[in-house]
Amino acid sequence: MEIGFETILFIIASVVIGYFISYVKSRFEVRGYKKEIKEFKEHLNRQMKITNEGSKNLEDELKTLKKENESLRISVQTLGQKPGRAEVRLLNIYDAALRKMLLRAPGFSSAWEMSLQEAESEYEANEKGFKSIIKKVFSPSLSQQSQDSSDIPELPIGYESK
Repeated sequence: MEIGFETILFIIASVVIGYFISYVKSRFEVRGYKKEIKEFKEHLNRQMKITNEGSKNLEDELKTLKKENESLRISVQTLGQKPGRAEVRLLNIYDAALRKMLLRAPGFSSAWEMSLQEAESEYEANEKGFKSIIKKVFSPSLSQQSQDSSDIPELPIGYESK
C-alpha cells in the first residue's frame, strides 16, 4: 500500500485546518475569560468602595458616640457635685440601711454596720448605672416584689398595730 502525494497533502491540510480551528476557539475562550476577569475586578472595586464608606461611617459614628459619652460622664459628675447632693446621697444610703436593718433587727450595731455597707455598695452600683440596667432588663418582677415586701415594715415584738 502506497501513500500518494494527494493523501499526504490531505493529511497535512487536515492537521493545519484542525490547528487553526483550535487556535480560533482558544482565542474566543481567552477573550471571554478576560471579559469575565474585568467584570470581577469591577465588582471587587465596587465592593471595596462600599465597605470603605461603611467603615468610615462607623468610625465617625464611634467618634461622635465617644464624645457624647464623655460629655455625659462629665455632666453626671458635675451634677453629683452640686451643693446638697452629698447629703441626699447619704440620706438615701441611711434610708436603705434602715429598711434592711428592720428586717434583721436582732443585733442592732452589727446589723446596722452590715446594712450600711450593703446600702453604700448598692447606691454606688446604682450611680454607675449597671445595676439599674440589670434590674430593668432581667428582673423587673423580682425588683417589684422586693419593693412591695420592703414597703410593709415588720413591727418589733411587743408592739401592736393600730
